[in-house]
Amino acid sequence: MQVLIVKTSSMGDVLHTLPALTDAMNAIPGIRFDWVVEEGFAQIPSWHPAVDRVLPVAIRRWRKHWFGSQQREERVLFKRELQSRSYDLVIDAQGLIKSAALVTRLAKGEKHGQDSRSAREPFSSWWYDKRHEINKQQHAVERTRELFAKSLGYEKPQTAGDYAIAAHFLAEPQVDAHPYLVFLHATTRDSKHWPEEHWRELIALMADSGLRIKLPWGAEHEHQRAQRLAEGFDYVDVLPRLTLEQVARTLAGAKAVVSVDTGLSHLTAALDRPNITLYGPTDPGLIGGYGKNQFVLKPESSHKMDDISAASVAATLTTLL
Repeated sequence: MQVLIVKTSSMGDVLHTLPALTDAMNAIPGIRFDWVVEEGFAQIPSWHPAVDRVLPVAIRRWRKHWFGSQQREERVLFKRELQSRSYDLVIDAQGLIKSAALVTRLAKGEKHGQDSRSAREPFSSWWYDKRHEINKQQHAVERTRELFAKSLGYEKPQTAGDYAIAAHFLAEPQVDAHPYLVFLHATTRDSKHWPEEHWRELIALMADSGLRIKLPWGAEHEHQRAQRLAEGFDYVDVLPRLTLEQVARTLAGAKAVVSVDTGLSHLTAALDRPNITLYGPTDPGLIGGYGKNQFVLKPESSHKMDDISAASVAATLTTLL
């Protein structure tokens, strides 16, 4: 059985789709998947053993210059690649009008998705042949598992979801023989940042742990922040710019991770690494870390990240270790 998945973004949403593939792989022997995903996250589906072909799409980039000649040519090539294969089933797990209209509609196969009461954008359901009601009051991972089960005709397992990607990295040699922590300090929204002085206090509290601390980064302003956090601490390493695969390998080898609310925190969860995620204004209930050894720290009486103390993070981290 050959199935196309449409789940383009964001990083956390793409990762949250993986356990549904594992369910289907266990329920339907021989099932294989192709996956349409935003180009920046194209490495992620390839880590799952049930995925054959990854079809990168660039809707985010195309929107900036929709009528440019290069963008038009890329869309033509993508459509040709998308329609080069017919599928037994197409599952739109995105639930957005843009993905349904620009991708799902063009694919060859019976199209399944959430109904108008369940999808994030109700009108996206217009493009589906079969529409499924999905309970919104459950974690994003469980919603997607339910969608796949109803689309493919098996009972959703009652056990916890399995991302099935940790083995991909366990087969590789460890990044560093010396035990280390990873601190994920970068996120997109200012309100989700933990203050730099708190990070530096936490780093100082880990001085006697015997562990090195690694600081990854993506954009240049994150690189500069990492350098400021590391200044004066000889056991802190500011990493070079890494690919997503290299970041995953670094996370997979860590003793534990401390993170703010960011896509890489979900990647840590998918790799089954012990992870403390710091939440302020966002609610981890339906979209937070899902998996083994995932811990949440939130301020008791506010939504301010400043109110999470370095001492409380250090105490939780010490318990984990």
